[in-house]
Amino acid sequence: MLEFLTAAFFSILAAGFIVGIVVGLTGMGGGALMTPALLFLGVGSPAVVVTADLTAAAVYKTGGAIVHKREGSPNMQLATWLMIGSIPMALLGPHLVAWFTDDIDQLNHVLIICIGFALLLAAATYALRLYVNLLRVRSGNHVVDDDPAVRVVPTLLVGMLGGLLVGVTSVGSGSVIMIALLMLYPGLSAVRLVGTDLVQAVPLVLAAAVSNIFLHGIDWGILIPLLLGSVPGTILGSMLAPRVPQSFIRRGIVVVLTMSGVALLDKSGWAPLGEDETHPMLIAGIGLAVLVVLPIVWGFLRKQQGLPMFGSPTIAQLEDPSYRPGLVGMKKVDDA
Repeated sequence: MLEFLTAAFFSILAAGFIVGIVVGLTGMGGGALMTPALLFLGVGSPAVVVTADLTAAAVYKTGGAIVHKREGSPNMQLATWLMIGSIPMALLGPHLVAWFTDDIDQLNHVLIICIGFALLLAAATYALRLYVNLLRVRSGNHVVDDDPAVRVVPTLLVGMLGGLLVGVTSVGSGSVIMIALLMLYPGLSAVRLVGTDLVQAVPLVLAAAVSNIFLHGIDWGILIPLLLGSVPGTILGSMLAPRVPQSFIRRGIVVVLTMSGVALLDKSGWAPLGEDETHPMLIAGIGLAVLVVLPIVWGFLRKQQGLPMFGSPTIAQLEDPSYRPGLVGMKKVDDA
């Protein structure tokens, strides 16, 4: 047992705990943060890291899904159609990558590129989610419909895309699928949206984990500290969530996801960035640009909706299902 207690063990434990806190604080999918964190720590190959992350996620997502199921928040009909599309693709995705690569080195190279693009997609979908919420709140006529008629074909396609993405990269179950649901079913309340996404994510992540374990095995030296860190971290983050300003954390996550995605593409030798050297100054510059430019772009988008560049509704209000703007500007007023 003592052979597990190495510097790598405690590094993974710390990474799992920190990412777990962020997941508990924001509800954002852990794969988008955990996978790049483990890759940058250098504790294993991309294939091994993706497998361990998916296995850990199947454990800690199950607890959240059980809570939501008991409270009746998921739309089970919608979740079922998502699972019909996502589970087969989650099982097939890792095998597709393995079939089209000649050896383990090429497989890991392809996985790094796929993860890099998946992280950039996750950052973009979060920004898109905020804009969709802004349009919804600005319209003032948002009607809650927690049991909409299921649009079978689009929902299946969302499930298939999400399943393929999660199966290959472990990224997407809490970001890409969420924004797709929000756009397909704008009447779903926030709690229903999260509950539905979380319930369908458990068998999706489990199927992806099983498929990756079959191909690559499981590294217990990564999985054990990952679970020991991420589970209590998620619990602590959930307890701290009401006391921590969400806007700064979520804005930071978008910056981190963007920098991580570019860094992985750079590390992989992706041709547009150059194959022979890495570009740390470019990565830092992109992170700084996102940090500075993003609030300005967000301000102009608000102005297009007839709002001041900064102020109400805040990011926290946009994601608060109980927030309803009054008729005076966008400030919340009590009903008469």
